[in-house]
Amino acid sequence: MTTTHLIRQKNPPAILSLGFRPFFLLGSIYAAVLIALWVPWFLGLISVPSAFPPTAWHAHELLFGFVPAIVAGFLLTAVPNWTGRAPVRGPSLGALVLLWLTGRIALALSAHLDPWLTAALCVSFPLALAAVIGREIVAAKNWRNLKIVGALIGLAGADALFHYEVFEFGRLKHAQTLAVAVALLLVMTIAGRIIPFFTTNWLKQNRPGALPQLFGRYDMAAMVLSGAALLGWACLPVLESLTAQARPIVGSAMIAAAAANFYRQSRWTPLRTFAEPLLAILHVAYVFVGLGFLLSGLGVLNDNFEFASAGLHAWTTGAIGTMIIAVMTRVSRGHSGRKLTAPASTVVLYATALIATCARIGAALHPELTSILLPVSGAAWILAFGGFAALYGPMLMKQRL
Repeated sequence: MTTTHLIRQKNPPAILSLGFRPFFLLGSIYAAVLIALWVPWFLGLISVPSAFPPTAWHAHELLFGFVPAIVAGFLLTAVPNWTGRAPVRGPSLGALVLLWLTGRIALALSAHLDPWLTAALCVSFPLALAAVIGREIVAAKNWRNLKIVGALIGLAGADALFHYEVFEFGRLKHAQTLAVAVALLLVMTIAGRIIPFFTTNWLKQNRPGALPQLFGRYDMAAMVLSGAALLGWACLPVLESLTAQARPIVGSAMIAAAAANFYRQSRWTPLRTFAEPLLAILHVAYVFVGLGFLLSGLGVLNDNFEFASAGLHAWTTGAIGTMIIAVMTRVSRGHSGRKLTAPASTVVLYATALIATCARIGAALHPELTSILLPVSGAAWILAFGGFAALYGPMLMKQRL
């Protein structure tokens, strides 16, 4: 039976009928709110009752608040199609949403809470999500998707390390880079599955001709190389203490991973998709994966902070942020019965997400322009995700057409 048929059998409330509905809506609202708070907080205009300094709070809530919410929405919607089992919905889905919200509130008020309680409340959500997704995959013997569960557990571990480093040392040492590496690998894994699949389906219907290469040995090799490069990047301080050749080796591996990902994407025929923005934006978002490896690799090789920061934000704001808004719009339209095409209002969301990315990378490369480019990036990000909540919120709260 299809997921839609299983849902209609019990007629659950719309907002709790599939995971994408509550998590995409709340995640997009939170993405806009946290940047609306962070930019003036970072510039010293306001304060927040969090025990975390503004930069650490910003990094934590993007990586462990916003990203897991969207990942949860996607996985809780996709896994029933992968396994043939009924989706998590109703009270069970509501409990996961409540657990996510509790972590966000705890971190915002962490100045008044015990640090270990704050950490436990934050880490519990990715662990609970991993348990739910793992249960479904194991029950269906869908073993090839167990790597998703491993990534979720890795994200929970990085979250725990994040809290430990902030409260033990007052600064971040390894947790942020580890979290970015895990989140990026998760995005690369999901993108490698959905982009060629969606592209193939659209091209067969609209533009017969060359089709994307589906996941194969080259993709596996590119993922292994990327994973090794990211591990070296995340562990660079430790590696530097062991050998003077750490930077040349890690930097070279990252540039090789950039080339591997650019070539991997070329195998998905991206230039044939630009007639449909709903599809093309997935390819555009993946460009920032390779660009992030290139900039970060140059930053490592030259010990250059500007390139390193630009690479980090190419990954976070570009690859992760833009991929998220691309996936949210497509999944929301498809699972609510809308046409799989992007209207002008949705194209505006894509444009603002890309403006946010370019401005943030520009601020990293030109720190003297931070006071101009950072607010531009923040405003564009708020328009992109706040705009998604405004445009797509009504359809997320209604039954499928």
